Amino acid sequence: MKNTKTCPKCNSKSISRILGEAGPHGSGNIIMTGMTVFSAVKVTRYLCCECGYSEEWIDDKKDIEKIIYMLKW
Repeated sequence: MKNTKTCPKCNSKSISRILGEAGPHGSGNIIMTGMTVFSAVKVTRYLCCECGYSEEWIDDKKDIEKIIYMLKW
């Protein structure tokens, strides 16, 4: 959905992009890569407004690298 702008389940073009957000106490749509919210990687959701199908993506290449680094530990 991120790249095609089309839902793979119902072929709708009605797609909403919901930005990841880091809230207090580690809340929000994030992946923690350290001990503080400042190390959080924000996860963007893509939602089909017709059928409800959703996908989650890490949009920033640097954030992907942070996760890979964390997984090596």
